[in-house]
Amino acid sequence: MNVSKCYTIYIIREVVFLSENALKDMGERIYKRRKVLELTQEELAEKIGVSTQMISNLELGKKAIRPENLIKISSVLGISCDYILKGISNNDVSNEIFEKIINLSENDLKFINQMIDYINKKGL
Repeated sequence: MNVSKCYTIYIIREVVFLSENALKDMGERIYKRRKVLELTQEELAEKIGVSTQMISNLELGKKAIRPENLIKISSVLGISCDYILKGISNNDVSNEIFEKIINLSENDLKFINQMIDYINKKGL
C-alpha cells in the first residue's frame, strides 16, 4: 500500500471518529486560519472547488470533512491536516513553532520564509 493510500485511510479513520466537539474545534481552526489570511468563505470555497455552504457547515462543526477536501483546505490555508483534525502537528518542535506562526498574516509568513532561506544559505 503506498503512502498516499495509507494517509487517506488514516484521514478517513480520523474523520469517522470525530465527536461533535471535535468537529466544532476543527471548524474553529479552519475559521481562524481563514480569517488570518483574510479569505471569505466564498473565496475559500472557490479555491477548493466546493460550495460556500460546505465551508460554512465545516466552520460551524455541522459536517465532517471529506479526505480530499481536507487536503485541499490544508494546502490553501497553509496548515497541516493534523492541525485541522486534532490541533497538533506530528513533531513537538514543529508544533511549538507552528503555534507561534499560525495566526500570522500571509505577508508575515512570507517574511519568515525569506528569513529561513537566508539562514539556510548563510550556513552553506
